[in-house]
Amino acid sequence: MKEAAVTEKTRALIFPYPNNPTGAVMNKAQMEEIARVAEKYDLLVISDEIYAELTYGEDENAPKTAFSALPGMRERTVLINGFSKAFAMTGWRLGYACGPKEILYEMNKIHQYAIMCAPRQAQVAGMQALKKNRENGYEDVSTMRRSYDRRRRVMLDAFRKMGLSCFEPRGAFYCFPSIQSTGLTSEEFCTRLLREHKVVCVPGDAFGQSGAGHIRCCYATDLNRMLEAFKRMDTFIQNL
Repeated sequence: MKEAAVTEKTRALIFPYPNNPTGAVMNKAQMEEIARVAEKYDLLVISDEIYAELTYGEDENAPKTAFSALPGMRERTVLINGFSKAFAMTGWRLGYACGPKEILYEMNKIHQYAIMCAPRQAQVAGMQALKKNRENGYEDVSTMRRSYDRRRRVMLDAFRKMGLSCFEPRGAFYCFPSIQSTGLTSEEFCTRLLREHKVVCVPGDAFGQSGAGHIRCCYATDLNRMLEAFKRMDTFIQNL
């Protein structure tokens, strides 16, 4: 991490791992470098680990390193997680935060006036998801991860065959290809692709100016629908 990014006004670091929209991940050594900066400048770290169970590659089955587990980080980290990704419960809106007692106490003051509590049925479903997966060694999660991994590789290969350079995602379920070679902006590309070929992507600059010239594509869907979308995208690009 570049220390130049830290100023006297900096109070906290937001640390999403794995990352949305790029699918990038960090290894333990890189996380330790961020921890060193956080400790040096006395910063709070907000660690969004919602995609922690969805990583791919040689170490996908290795124990995950939570940022708060690093030496000296437990007392300065607020860990955010939930059930949407690992247990495919998107829409149930069930999540949680872990952190120092005094920080969670203040968070609860705001939260209690926004919502009373998570829906009861979501809580029961979440408990069952945890119980079942503990009993079977998280095999359901592993099966889903293997399916995502297959679609990840298919999508990455498809983009490269279209002539779109793409960073290889190692986590989450997105690809973030560059569309700069088309001469279109992210907004123009996505709008025309939707109107002309009925394929939906998200403009990269929706995630900040550094995402300009890219699009975010999700592979959390049926493989056959993905293959049809790739055909339409290829036709769109070739006709530009």
